[in-house]
Amino acid sequence: MQLLTPHADQAVQNLAQRYGVSANAVETLLAAVVAGGGTMAQFYHSELGGGGQWMQGGMTMVGDMFNSGLQSRVAGLCSELSALMNSGPVYAQVPRQGDGFVSQNNSWWPAELGYPSSSGGQNQSRYAYFPQARRLATETFGQLAVYDTLDHQIGGVQQQQGGGSGSFSFSSQFGTFTVDSLPRVQLSGGGFEPAPAPAPQPVFQAPQPPPVAYNPAPNFSATPQPAGDILSAIERLGQLYQQGVLSDDEFRQKKADLLSRL
Repeated sequence: MQLLTPHADQAVQNLAQRYGVSANAVETLLAAVVAGGGTMAQFYHSELGGGGQWMQGGMTMVGDMFNSGLQSRVAGLCSELSALMNSGPVYAQVPRQGDGFVSQNNSWWPAELGYPSSSGGQNQSRYAYFPQARRLATETFGQLAVYDTLDHQIGGVQQQQGGGSGSFSFSSQFGTFTVDSLPRVQLSGGGFEPAPAPAPQPVFQAPQPPPVAYNPAPNFSATPQPAGDILSAIERLGQLYQQGVLSDDEFRQKKADLLSRL
């Protein structure tokens, strides 16, 4: 277990007495709540029914699924531990000369981040998560980087094949993601260059069709026609009139139009 602050240690002792469980069980729940960002927890302890889960304002599950009293006890403990976590630091730090405050295990992460809720690593890569500061620190082959976790509440981590910081994948309420999807930040001590802003993506514009040339319709009435064609048209017009195809008004109108072209 990590070293608690005096305030948190006293709170753990009080909660253990009130809920009728050991301080070790309460500390186990506290570590799980802190790892879940204060809104969720995954834990395992024999006094708490074995493995279980808790989510703020919602689900509480314990290994002894038919023990409603234990379920209510775990829900109450997690809610109070979440409030305790949000009230201030719960894990103690000690000063180391020339380097500000660091944890008692000679931590590799920047001192100003405080103490992480969870940390780990393997194969020359490691990470530490700081929910209160909304920061995630990684170190790969001695290269340290710090990221803003945004609204993620990290609850799980796994390391994939590969040697870069992106080999870590984390899970939160938004699903699984890698550190490469988070913005890199610069700490007051310097040496942490922010990640370059992503290049602006070009705005897609649908191709415009070529302009259509305007070609006005020909004015047939203004086009001069040979007299023979006009007389033939009048003759044909008379035949249509005789056949009853054209009315009197239509015949007179079209005939006058043709005569006007002579």
